[in-house]
Amino acid sequence: MRIFDPHIHMTSRTTDDYEAMHTAGVRAVVEPAFWLGQPRTSVASFLDYFDSLLGWEPFRAAQYGITHHCTLALNPKEANDLRCVPVLDELPRYLLKDQVVAVGEIGYDSMTPAEDSALTAQLQLAADHGLPALVHTPHRDKLTGLRRTLDAVRESALPPDRVLIDHLNETTVKEAKDSGCWLGFSVYPETKMDEERMVAILRAHGPEKVLVNSAADWGRSDPLKTRRVGDALLAAGFTDDDVDRILWRNPVAFYGLSGRLNLDPPGTGATHEGNSLLRGGE
Repeated sequence: MRIFDPHIHMTSRTTDDYEAMHTAGVRAVVEPAFWLGQPRTSVASFLDYFDSLLGWEPFRAAQYGITHHCTLALNPKEANDLRCVPVLDELPRYLLKDQVVAVGEIGYDSMTPAEDSALTAQLQLAADHGLPALVHTPHRDKLTGLRRTLDAVRESALPPDRVLIDHLNETTVKEAKDSGCWLGFSVYPETKMDEERMVAILRAHGPEKVLVNSAADWGRSDPLKTRRVGDALLAAGFTDDDVDRILWRNPVAFYGLSGRLNLDPPGTGATHEGNSLLRGGE
């Protein structure tokens, strides 16, 4: 089983996690920029963080045979802090970097006017840079948040088929699917989705444009949840091809929209294996 975790915060994880992930079949990850866990005091804090996602973290991942890309943005929670908002002026030069395959995480946390402004600005940045967007739906009042998100997408220059709506669940999946956006599901030990619910959603809605992620971070989370979902799908009667589509080919297709996704095995140049992985071949 080959696995591409399309949303995981490896900055928060250990090298033991990288080793376990590789053993489980993970060969590629995307790490979205997210909240520090405490208030940032300056824009310089973001820039140091972005630099680590572009340099140190891909190096760390490569030691374990895993390719690492990132998405960069002002995340929704920090969009409400006036000390953080000026990072929007710094983002354009970072969005030119080869390792950046989307603008994200953007979206809503508390659904404030400040979050409206940040989301609108960053959807435009994605359109300007030819990048897709990874959008975070709020933890609370998710259906209202989804509808507000979809309104912002419709009003933007970014087509829905270049937008991944993440942290979906049973209450939001149908409207998200009807919008034409890509569908992201985060599987957590106690919150968000679990393996059984994920199996039920895929039975009801199918695998088209569905991405499953662990969203593992510094909280109680599990970087092997993608593998656990794959095993649960096989046990429930899904085919190997279904699992490969959900856990590999769909994230390759979405982040491939950036034109920057490079899945050559770490430490190599262009190889037959790497090119085959990018095409979704065996």
